[in-house]
Amino acid sequence: MDGMNVVGDLFGEGKMFLPQVVKSARVMKKAVAYLLPFIEAQKTAGSASSAGKVLLATVKGDVHDIGKNIVGVVLGCNNYEIIDLGVMVPTEKILETAKRENVDIIGLSGLITPSLDEMVGVAKEMERQGFTIPLLIGGATTSRIHTAVKIDPHYSGPVIHVLDASRSVPVAGKLTQNEKTREEIFRDIKAEYAKLREEHANRQRDKNYVGIEQARDNKVKIDWAEFEPYKPKFLGNKYFQDYDLAEIAEYIDWTPFFQTWQLQGKFPKIFDDPVVGDEARKLYDDAQAMLHKIVSQKLLKAKAAVGFYPANATGDDVVLYDFEEIEIPISGNQSVSFKRNEYKVLGLESGVLSKNGSEPKTQDSRLTTLHFMRQQGQKAANVPNIALSDFVAPIETGKTDYIGAFAVTAGIDIEKLLEAYDREHDDYNSIMVKAIADRLAEAFAELMHKRVRTEFWGYAPLEQLDNEALIKEAYQGIRPAPGYPACPDHTEKRTLFDLLDAENQVGITLTESFAMYPASSVSGWYFSHPESKYFPVGKIARDQVEDYAARKGMTIEEAEKWLAPTLNYDA
Repeated sequence: MDGMNVVGDLFGEGKMFLPQVVKSARVMKKAVAYLLPFIEAQKTAGSASSAGKVLLATVKGDVHDIGKNIVGVVLGCNNYEIIDLGVMVPTEKILETAKRENVDIIGLSGLITPSLDEMVGVAKEMERQGFTIPLLIGGATTSRIHTAVKIDPHYSGPVIHVLDASRSVPVAGKLTQNEKTREEIFRDIKAEYAKLREEHANRQRDKNYVGIEQARDNKVKIDWAEFEPYKPKFLGNKYFQDYDLAEIAEYIDWTPFFQTWQLQGKFPKIFDDPVVGDEARKLYDDAQAMLHKIVSQKLLKAKAAVGFYPANATGDDVVLYDFEEIEIPISGNQSVSFKRNEYKVLGLESGVLSKNGSEPKTQDSRLTTLHFMRQQGQKAANVPNIALSDFVAPIETGKTDYIGAFAVTAGIDIEKLLEAYDREHDDYNSIMVKAIADRLAEAFAELMHKRVRTEFWGYAPLEQLDNEALIKEAYQGIRPAPGYPACPDHTEKRTLFDLLDAENQVGITLTESFAMYPASSVSGWYFSHPESKYFPVGKIARDQVEDYAARKGMTIEEAEKWLAPTLNYDA
């Protein structure tokens, strides 16, 4: 442990890098596993001590834990006793365990935006139950400003946002070393967060928002008379049950992989960096070895669902229709399914499926409605207030447009692999597997989008782009995901998954907060219009929330809960 304390100190001083720390921790954990009986005997004799006891948990409804696991390893290297409750942990379990184990700190993690609301709930319950211990907040969607504005006001104890693993050790140290240090950081953080709240409130007052009807009048102007929507090569859903991992791996963007390990730099230039270059190369070599093992031994399985549907925009919504005839070869591991039971196979040998007769635009032929939101910030002249529905032909044009949907995963069977490394006390390879699976999932989404553009939808059959151009999104069309900036409502994932029958067909499930499991999964919509682009909806006003709730059949309170990060007012 003395040696690991040195490792922890060097990491905190920037003299060691995260991969080195996690490898060192692997040695420590294997040694501790061997020495555990002796350590327990020492504890009984009263001669053992730790820097403090920290409880870590990914909040209810969320399945992402790479960052949390890294924090646990780094704190463990600094002689903290870690109690990791895993993922999807309800508030009551977090607080019951904290009391029973008499922990010094609670650390909460989450990736998806509904997790932010879960963290607020934990803070409120800690206050109600009279907790006074520090609450650390971390995760990709968290921030200092959100922690200050949304979480800190609900808990009178210390609430601190931790940006990454390297910051966790000094923060934990100040909170556990002695009462004087703890009181100092407590007062400083409370004062800092109060100031952040005031500044945030002033910024919100200074921002100008337009009414939802005015925003709609300022939609993206597309000349639909001059545009003829391109019909996909098939309508309905196509499934891929065991996609070639080697092909997927060719589309990996490695830059985010290094960011996971807190090595900053763009791939492959990162190898030339005078500070992190050597360690980045070692990490990359380890990743290539693990990737080769995963691919050659088929340790993970990749599955995908892709679907296309006739569509028209109606205001900020997009209506999807049933379809009349499809012709798809049925072979290999690819298959076709339909949402409605009245379809029947007319000739299996040719793969022709059809439905007799009905008009594609009658009320009865509607499959579902997709609900989108519109920017409401005041724009400069000739700058539109965008919604995704702007990129689909309005129903009044009389033209049938199309929209696509997808859900892909590269995380099937990952649990067995992780369990094996956990049994070996091998955090390094456990984190490596998760990081690579995430990269494969994103690469799979990139690969399938390319096939959509060139084959399945086929609106860009001559596209010739290398991987760098794909990473830069130098292609026609977009694939926005529910829960992200252009369509920030995670509940729309339920519609997406029902359309694709993704849970039954490809094994991706949704948690109660609409996180996808396995975590190494990606889903979203396909838009083909040349003018379609990514954009953040940003903050929205109360009139749009009320309008959106009515369109979705939600209460206003439900809508405010799911849209909390986008509200420009306190619900």
